[in-house]
Amino acid sequence: MNYIKRYLEEIIFDPLFERQIKIITGPRQCGKTTLAKSKLKKENCENFYYNWDLPEIKRNYRIYGNFLPENKTKSKKWVCFDEIHKMPKWKNILKGFFDSYENQYNFLVTGSARIDILRRAGDILTGRYFLFKLYPFILSEINGNSIKHIMVKDDAINYILENIENKSDSQEKMDDLLRYSGFPEPLLKSDERFLKMWNQEYFETVVRTDLKELSNLQFIEKAIDIIYLLPGKIGAPLSIESIAQDTELNFRTVKRYIDYLNINYLVFYIPTFTGNLKRLNKKMTKLFFYNYSLLQDEAARFENYVALELKVRTDLWNLLTKDKYDIFFIRNREGKETDFLIVKNSKPFFLCEVKLKDTHIETHHRYFAEKLGNIPFVQIVKEKDILKRENKNYFIVSASRFFN
Repeated sequence: MNYIKRYLEEIIFDPLFERQIKIITGPRQCGKTTLAKSKLKKENCENFYYNWDLPEIKRNYRIYGNFLPENKTKSKKWVCFDEIHKMPKWKNILKGFFDSYENQYNFLVTGSARIDILRRAGDILTGRYFLFKLYPFILSEINGNSIKHIMVKDDAINYILENIENKSDSQEKMDDLLRYSGFPEPLLKSDERFLKMWNQEYFETVVRTDLKELSNLQFIEKAIDIIYLLPGKIGAPLSIESIAQDTELNFRTVKRYIDYLNINYLVFYIPTFTGNLKRLNKKMTKLFFYNYSLLQDEAARFENYVALELKVRTDLWNLLTKDKYDIFFIRNREGKETDFLIVKNSKPFFLCEVKLKDTHIETHHRYFAEKLGNIPFVQIVKEKDILKRENKNYFIVSASRFFN
């Protein structure tokens, strides 16, 4: 299959960020190296890809120091350093290259979660880089739509209408995402046997290599136990106490292990909304996987899929606009809940509820929407060919249309 352009490319390669090093991190095997190599190929710079895992690259650096050839052309060339963060004092190395060749090369740096953590340990690169996060594919992306297709509007109603009017369902593509995840290789292979083996290998690598390297955990087998328990927790507020009992670990240890899974881009958190609304539960968190193909329960997998669609979009909006967007869920003390609340500049923007089938909008969703400022509410359903509008602010729509 031909290369599928990523939305993040339109941001990373914006001339606005031309001077800075572009550090690309995110979940393993979501296409970071492929994106970088595609850019190098487009710029006729394929020979300037350097994988610092390779002994010859390390040897060249030991012998020659800043080994890039002098670029005497008028335009800057592109270079990619992959896995450079595995080198001792990698930030000093990268700073040396950048300071020596800033006017000759544009720098791409790709790597695992460790690069995101280690960069925070000091400020030697301050002012020299921007960090970008690449996530698995979303539906609109694999359908080849431009990034303008998913852009937020100043008004939530206008954004929702643009996502449902004059659009068709893309049910088959969405079903592929739900079955194989948005990770490029299993998605493009579209084979259940390959997915099974890929998932096994993926978790072996993340847990036994990345997690151990980053966190120095003593009990890796316990971390694996936690990972296998988490799929059953999707969709409900996360109970650390319950997992601690199941694994015979204390609360702080379980919390630390799950935080490491978050840092390593295995899972992500969505917290509960803590705004000024009476009788809210304000100390809860939900957890979701970047790879939702692990989830056997249909409802949990679909909710996880919607969570990732919304996360990717809001992260892109944060890069593309002057505004700040966040995702929460909302739950009161009586246990009434709406799955997702999108917040713009700390103010409620619109609500989303996730359902497998077309069904009526429950009363508590209307209550939350009204009390949060009469904001729009969208019920996103897995069932295809659904499109309804009630009054002005309430919508029921197929996910394959809304996210297309």
